[in-house]
Amino acid sequence: MHQASKEKGFMGAYFTGSTIGMPEDAPMSPSSDIDVMVVSELAEPPLKPGKFIYRNTLIEGSYISLSELSSVQKVLVSHHLAGPFRVNTIISDPHGHLHRLYSEVSRHFADEVWVRQRCENVLQQIKRSLLGLDLSLPLHDLFTSWLFPTGITTHVLLLAALKNPTVRLRYAAVRGVLEDYGLSSLYPELLRHLGCADLEPERAMQHVRSLERTFDTAAAAAKTPFFFSSDISPVSRPIAIDGSITLIEQGLHREAVFWMGATFARCHKILAADSDPKVQKELAPGLEAFLADLGFHSVQDFSTRAAAVIDFLPEIWRAAETIMASNPEITGRST
Repeated sequence: MHQASKEKGFMGAYFTGSTIGMPEDAPMSPSSDIDVMVVSELAEPPLKPGKFIYRNTLIEGSYISLSELSSVQKVLVSHHLAGPFRVNTIISDPHGHLHRLYSEVSRHFADEVWVRQRCENVLQQIKRSLLGLDLSLPLHDLFTSWLFPTGITTHVLLLAALKNPTVRLRYAAVRGVLEDYGLSSLYPELLRHLGCADLEPERAMQHVRSLERTFDTAAAAAKTPFFFSSDISPVSRPIAIDGSITLIEQGLHREAVFWMGATFARCHKILAADSDPKVQKELAPGLEAFLADLGFHSVQDFSTRAAAVIDFLPEIWRAAETIMASNPEITGRST
């Protein structure tokens, strides 16, 4: 009300992210934030403000162009747009557009045709991204371009179960879904493709300690604005570092790997842009050791692993089909 609503092109705001599915009286974890999406009429909204503290609460603010929310169909087929409009997450809606979206999206969110479309779209996104892998990229960028499409294999399954396609905790979330639908045997395969099926808790903790040093150095050096800049900052340390340590201590060391990897790569992107090359070279062994434990010993390994994930997609789709067929919440099934 005090900031974004006074900006040119302001069209409203809504909550998104993992908290939208939480009960009203559930306490917030110290390693979580509350995601707020600000809708802008501008074709190219400003860079997101990212994470900041407001009244002792960690908020992540992002912008989205109204053009992305221009139609009900465009929202229903999108795995990251549909979820927030399944329930009323609207904070501000001066022109009524968000409420009209919510009315229609919430009514059709669980229709089989849209659930299937969301799952298929993610499947195609994975394939396109991995086929387009550029082996000439710097190591941290190459790892990122492999890691994120590999990680959203979990989203295909979460979407089939009508669960929130969470970012940091995606592997923990999909583990529960697979157990619920009698598909637990698939989970080790998901971890194998990520490269951490046999990772030991002690080794995961060693990596997070190395990441901690890299994170603090990158956060102190950061000057160049990236879309993820606030994720590598002192205010985000409870999520990136403390949250990973908590998962490892809870026995979810393999589930911590995805976000540890994303954070490692982002730290090195910042270091490449803003630090003395000697500093990045000094911290490089930490990332290299992490990658080695995930099975990456050469650049060519990324190509081999990308192909393996693509070959794994039919199995992911069969599991998604099983979940959709068994999910009692899905409506409007074709006969």
